[in-house]
Amino acid sequence: MLEIKNLSVSYGGIKALKSISITVPDKKIVTLIGANGAGKSTTLRAIAKLIKHDSGTIIYNGEDITAISARETVQKGITLIPEGRHVFPDMTVLENLKLGAFLRTDNKAIKEDIDYMYELFPVLKERSTQLAGTLSGGEQQMLAVSRALMARPKMLMMDEPSLGLAPMLVKDIFTIIERVNREDGLPILLIEQNANFALKVADYGYVLETGTIQLEGTGEQLLENEKVKELYLGTGD
Repeated sequence: MLEIKNLSVSYGGIKALKSISITVPDKKIVTLIGANGAGKSTTLRAIAKLIKHDSGTIIYNGEDITAISARETVQKGITLIPEGRHVFPDMTVLENLKLGAFLRTDNKAIKEDIDYMYELFPVLKERSTQLAGTLSGGEQQMLAVSRALMARPKMLMMDEPSLGLAPMLVKDIFTIIERVNREDGLPILLIEQNANFALKVADYGYVLETGTIQLEGTGEQLLENEKVKELYLGTGD
């Protein structure tokens, strides 16, 4: 599905990513964990073409998409939910959802997908005519996820979906992440501060430290790794 080969990114004279390689197989959840500043968000932004990279190759479904634009990347079906939600505050919930489908012309299917979003997040149906800016943080995150899904992405990238949410809402968000992956076969590249949750839902994971990949393995393997336990799970001996 997605293969990143030897990707490097610099900010000025600082190397943010140092020749990293990761793979996101079809229908799988892959997570990147690491401390703040490790290069996790930079990785997603480079894939989405929101920042320039120094070197490396991005292969998507067998096609080299390294040099295409951000818009073309979206048109290929790669959708990024950035950190911080970024809903359109002066538009209603329903208008935000419709905007997520702006590249689509299948009106009947769009309506069906809106109903599906309301099934995934019933509170959004209750708030459908409410301005997005008046929603709680958790509700805005639900809307951001739903709006991204309205594009019918072929691959979803999520940057810190649980940031600032209450524990119960974090659980709900991860339940939805698992559901759209398992039921719809949507591959997901996930960055998440809550490494425990991320590794429990992930099929595979990478540990980034100062722009380099230090560890990788299945979610289960990383959950049992002593270094991961000590540094990211708070459960080391």
